[in-house]
Amino acid sequence: MSRGTDIFLTDGEAPWTDLGGGLKRKILTYDESVMMVRVVFEKGAVGAPHRHPHIQCTLVAHGRFAVTIGERTATLSAGDSFIVPTDVVHSVVALEAGELVDTFTPLREDFL
Repeated sequence: MSRGTDIFLTDGEAPWTDLGGGLKRKILTYDESVMMVRVVFEKGAVGAPHRHPHIQCTLVAHGRFAVTIGERTATLSAGDSFIVPTDVVHSVVALEAGELVDTFTPLREDFL
């Protein structure tokens, strides 16, 4: 890989970043074309409405979330997933403590 993590990354190698507001993020494996990220939410924490040029696929690892993508909102629980197309406004609210696993293509330069 020209840029990114090693092929393997153990959990202890990746530090958490406190984002405030009951959110923390851990960047997992990535290269120039793709990035995987864990985001942990305290109950009531909000992933504020935002947009980005990346395609985002997300797995609800645990917890329950109100997810809004464009004009649509759904309540999703562990094992559910969603996709956010390029430049579509999206947000989440943690209805209970939980964790999302986000995958972005290409990588999120702004996270590094």
